[in-house]
Amino acid sequence: MSRDNILHRIRTAIGRSAGQAAADPPPVRLRIPEVDMESRIASMIARIEALAGKACRSAEPCALVAAAIAGKKAVASNAPYLSECGITALPGVRSGITDRDELREVCAAADVGITSADYALADTGSLVMLSSPQEARLISLLPPSHIAVVPRERILTGLDELFTVLPNPAVRTSSMVLITGPSRTADIEQILVRGVHGPGQITVIMV
Repeated sequence: MSRDNILHRIRTAIGRSAGQAAADPPPVRLRIPEVDMESRIASMIARIEALAGKACRSAEPCALVAAAIAGKKAVASNAPYLSECGITALPGVRSGITDRDELREVCAAADVGITSADYALADTGSLVMLSSPQEARLISLLPPSHIAVVPRERILTGLDELFTVLPNPAVRTSSMVLITGPSRTADIEQILVRGVHGPGQITVIMV
């Protein structure tokens, strides 16, 4: 079948003729449900735990993180919020790393990676991570355990609200990653394995 014949059949199927300009795309339709903060937090916890992650809310995140990393090597991102919470000053936590090679070496040896998150999505329990000097991707991906400390005001209802707040992510970052539960994969026999492409354990603390 020739190229022209194929294109003719496609145009006919969508009701267009040769040379006719494509119609303007429909307007973006985003629906943001009205969900109060308590319901958002409850949804985050339920969704994360349904995927074998851990989630909690606390007014004292530093104490929770200190207990979780006791006796372990940890690396924390350069997010200002972690510093405000006192987490970067905890014993055993490396932070303030700006050299890429040094960061890779530290993350490879760390037991726990600690980050904040730019946003969280209540309907799926997802963390939205925008790669930047403050939130390097390696810290949330390379260590076997990931702890995310998120202030409650960053919890959005879902993707529609995210793209209302952040309509063009490429303006702010070269990489936007959505983390939903611990890393998991399944082979052709559908055997679920955690921790293959990222941390096998994830803990989200909502402050």
